[in-house]
This record gives sequence, structure tokens and C-alpha cells, in this order.
Amino acid sequence: MPGYRYTAYDIDGREQRGVLESDSPRLARSQLRHQGLFPLDVTLIIAANDADAGKAGRGGKLGTDALARITRQLATLLGAGLTVEQTFDALIEQAESEKERQLLARLRGSVLEGNPLGKSLAAYPETFSDLYQTLVSAGESSGKLPDVLNRLADHVEAQQAMRQKLLVAMIYPMIVLSVCVLVVAGLMIYVVPQVVGVFETTRQTLPLFTRALLAVSRFFQVTGIFWLLIAIAGFFAARAALKREAVRRRWHTWLLSLPVIGKTIRAQQSSQLAATLSILVGSGVPVLTALSASVGVVTILPMKDAIERAAVNVREGAGLSQAIGQSKRFPPVLVHLIASGEVSGKLPQTLATAANQQQRDIEIRIAALAAMIEPAMILFMGVVVLAIVLAVLLPIFELNQLVK
Repeated sequence: MPGYRYTAYDIDGREQRGVLESDSPRLARSQLRHQGLFPLDVTLIIAANDADAGKAGRGGKLGTDALARITRQLATLLGAGLTVEQTFDALIEQAESEKERQLLARLRGSVLEGNPLGKSLAAYPETFSDLYQTLVSAGESSGKLPDVLNRLADHVEAQQAMRQKLLVAMIYPMIVLSVCVLVVAGLMIYVVPQVVGVFETTRQTLPLFTRALLAVSRFFQVTGIFWLLIAIAGFFAARAALKREAVRRRWHTWLLSLPVIGKTIRAQQSSQLAATLSILVGSGVPVLTALSASVGVVTILPMKDAIERAAVNVREGAGLSQAIGQSKRFPPVLVHLIASGEVSGKLPQTLATAANQQQRDIEIRIAALAAMIEPAMILFMGVVVLAIVLAVLLPIFELNQLVK
């Protein structure tokens, strides 16, 4: 429980200073009043060397793993009949880091002050997204908070699992690419000049191919540091440019136009949208409200624009499938599944099915992309090494001819 340093006055007007433990500044003041003191100042105590506590005091972000674990524990404890206060007491006791403990203590204090849990979460947007807050508020309103939290935990865990699959799928190609770059750089900058330098002492004219490769090697020796600086500057310049919406929109539009990558991105965004709508609609949130809340989970701007236009069309009376399908930004399978759910009255279930279908599509496309990248890089590496070997061997062949 956080500690607070206070300054207060007693009934005789004497100044009192001290420290007490409480869940929030408001509750700390309430405790002081119960002791017959009139609080003047209540300040949170954060140790100077406690980085985690400092981050928590500023609303530090929890990782996805911690968020999924806390959400699952919240659902389990509330579903078992524990009160919110008892639930947070148990979570605080079981917290795995000081940052997590401080965050949970502040949430507990806010709830004990009378605030709804959804409103309390809004004070920590770095950890709890708009979607998370909307779902919790919907669960509180419908009286189905444990069920909603279970669905939310499934959603967070699924997103984390997908990120891990993406990471695992790209680790090998990135390792191969890094090794290729390092090997080629080492050969061109160090090995080729050393080996070819031996043949230059014979005062024989080197083959054209060898001279060309040697010129490239010397060029990179002289300008290598500049290329590195240009690459670093380009990275930060691109990062700054992408903060501008117009530039980011053009970049996203170009990404969507790519043959394999574009379809993978479209499937990933569609999966997130379908999963979010499934949770919201299944929790009793109206379709229009659910669609408006789902805008935040779509990060590709052309697709985000399509969702915003779809929300306007739904407000005007269009069906969800018709509104989403008009933009042609989302896969036809998703649109047809939504239409089927609207007709059958099982929209949450069909949305969950659509999310799973898009998830499988992503996995297939990532596997295909990795299968294309790996041999392409190996082939490129083989061609470069072959060129270097030929550049070194050609002078040897010419020397043999001269000896004969």
C-alpha cells in the first residue's frame, strides 16, 4: 500500500506531521479527519532509488503479459464472488513487481472512493486502452463484469500469442539477413583488398571483374561511415515524418498495395476488428457504439477511415455488413460472415468465427512470406560470395596461364 507524508492541524491549531499508508490521497485525508486532524498537504512518498515506484506514480505502462494475467485474475476472483476490494487486495498481494503493485493499489483506492472500475482505469491510458475501458464499463453496466473480463483476457492473450508468432516467424530471416550483411561487409572491406593486394605486387593487370569489385570495396572503405550515418539519419527522419498524418496515410496506402504484405496487414486489422466487435456486441454494447469504439484498434489509416464511414452509415440505418463492405478495404469473407450473423441473430458468434478465420489466414500468409524470404536471402548471399570468390580466383587463373 502506498505511503503518504502529511501535514495537518489538530483541533487546537497545532501543526502535525507524519506518515500513513492509504490507497489514495483522498482516503488518506479521510483517515486524518477520522483522527480529528485537518489535512493541509498529503504527498505520495516515492523512494529516490525506486525506479519502478516512480514509474508507477507517473502511470507507467504494464506489459501485455502482465495485463493479460491481471485481467484473468480479476475475472476469476470476481466470478468467485469476491468483492472488488477483496479482489484488489488479493491482486496487490500477488503482484510480481512494484510498478504493478502501485498501479493496483491506486485502482483499489479509486474504486473505494466510489468511482466505477471503468472510470478508474481511464486514469492509466498507457496500460488500459479505450477498448479495455469500454468493455469494463459495459460489463459493469450489464452486471456481467466477470464474463466480460474473461473475454477480454482471451482477447489480450490472443493478441500476445499473435505477436509472439510474428516474432518467431521473423527471427530466422532477420538472423540470416544480419549474417549476410556482416559477412559481405567483412569480405568487401577486409578480405578482398588483402587478397587482391597480393596480386597487385606482380605488376600484372588484374581482370576487369576483379578491378571492379576492388573499386567497390575501396568505395565502401572510404564512405562506409557516411553510409552508416545516412542510414541512422534516414531512420530518425522517417520516424519523424511518419508522425505526420498525411505522410503516414500515404505510407499505409502503399503498404496495403503490396502483393503479400498488404493482404497480411489487411487480415491482421480485420482480425482485430472482428474480435473487438465480438466482445463488445456479445457484452451487450449496441452495434453503433461497438463500431465507434472499435476504431481505436484499427491502426492502418485507410482502414480506420473505412470504419469511421461505416459508423456513419450504421447511424443512418445501414446494416453492419453493408456498411463495412462498401469501402472494399476488408476481406469479403469477413463481410459475408457478418451478414450471416446479422441474418441468423448470432452476430457475436460469427464475429468470433471471422476473427479466428482471419487469424489463421495471417498465420498462413506469414509462413508463406517467411518461406519466400529465407531462400531469397540465401540465394542473394550465395551470389555475392560467388562473385567475391571469382574476383579472387580470376587473377590466379591468369597467373597460371603466364607460368605455362
